[in-house]
Amino acid sequence: MRLYNTLTRREEDFAPLRDNQVRMYSCGLTVYARGHIGNFRTFVAVDVLRRALKYQEGFDMLHVMNFTDVDDRTILESNKAGVPLREYTDRFIAAYREDSAALGIEAPEQQPRATDDENIRAMTDTISALEQRGHTYQSDGSVYFKISTFPEYGRLARLDHTGIKSGARVDSDKYEKDDARDFVLWKASKPGEPAWTPSFGAGRPGWHIECSAMALRLLGSPIDLHAGGVDLIFPHHEDEIAQSEAATGQTFVQTWLHSAHLQASGSKMAKSTGNIARVADLLDAGISPRALRYALIAVHYRAANNWSDDSLAAATAALDRLDALVAALGAYESGGSDDPSLGEALAAGDAAFGAALDDDLNISAALAAVFDLVRDLNRRIDARSLSTSDAERALATLRSFDDVLGVLPDPADELDAEARRLLDERAAARASRDWAASDRLRDELAARGIAVEDTRDGQRWRRQLEAARG
Repeated sequence: MRLYNTLTRREEDFAPLRDNQVRMYSCGLTVYARGHIGNFRTFVAVDVLRRALKYQEGFDMLHVMNFTDVDDRTILESNKAGVPLREYTDRFIAAYREDSAALGIEAPEQQPRATDDENIRAMTDTISALEQRGHTYQSDGSVYFKISTFPEYGRLARLDHTGIKSGARVDSDKYEKDDARDFVLWKASKPGEPAWTPSFGAGRPGWHIECSAMALRLLGSPIDLHAGGVDLIFPHHEDEIAQSEAATGQTFVQTWLHSAHLQASGSKMAKSTGNIARVADLLDAGISPRALRYALIAVHYRAANNWSDDSLAAATAALDRLDALVAALGAYESGGSDDPSLGEALAAGDAAFGAALDDDLNISAALAAVFDLVRDLNRRIDARSLSTSDAERALATLRSFDDVLGVLPDPADELDAEARRLLDERAAARASRDWAASDRLRDELAARGIAVEDTRDGQRWRRQLEAARG
């Protein structure tokens, strides 16, 4: 597999540094509000990366994704709500997990939160190591990282060192590129804020030290992969590199991977602009979670993905084609012999799919390989050239693709007893040539979200997908 490394600005062969295990860190949600689909564009892109490494490449995964549950915004919003910080952030961690499960995102092996005791200790230990190595100074009770002591500062974001404000400092967790300056590691305690009391004084961690400390504690260094949205390159990931490498004297990360923004109406989707849509709201409006996931992964992770009714409708149409084929293969029965050319076709599809993923997760080429195979299999079904075992092999190949894509219906998704009864009654009505009853039962099933088709292999069903709503 070749991946585009933001640090070197080129595609590079990827392999884990230690044995067969990929140690990956990805920046998770800052839990001051429910995540929107702009956030989930990155989370789903990381999930596809994780799945490709795990299922396609055969690597073991040790994936850590954090929750930022103490920073400027979480404190501000919890105080505005009059709710203790832990209780306030708990609700949005739970909401993230609900939205993530709906979108078929695999849970990382570790999901630490910044305020866990062991992580606070890791942060204060890292700051102490930086102090001992001469990379910090204190002012007004806060501890700052002195970027003049780290000559490599700015290499990830390609900063012009002539524009760095030597000796100036910034307390805010986020700031613009032209504000590159000494950043805060530990913020002095203020009224109404949570506080811890290490040797350098009562206060709380700055945002950037949180990810460094949790990554180093749980993964060691160097880390194989660090992923996140492109908006985190500066200052967050630049500062992570500086404080981690200054504290340990070792390379922090081998490969940096960043996904582009999700756009809506031509601009980045963000809470600050108000052009956001949340997963739960879209699902409540009747949008299929599988269609939503497909729309979020259908564009290469480094290309801006434009969110619109059209993109969601295209995703729905693509899934309808996949679902129809899955249903057809599942219901297919034939006493004929095996198709002698099917094995070659399945192998070619598998090779094309894998080669696309190996090319920096080229999702467009991967999906093209899938739908080339879909067209081929539909032709073979129409020609009745497959055996029953051929259909099973073809379905297994599609399921292997879905180990990475995560968009096919769950094979364990069983019908409830009432839907099964309606299907059985409809099959009996057709057998007795009671077309009126057959049509009525088909309409009843459609009202329950189940599409029914009549084929040479008998009645087959699949879940309906909602089209995008204006």
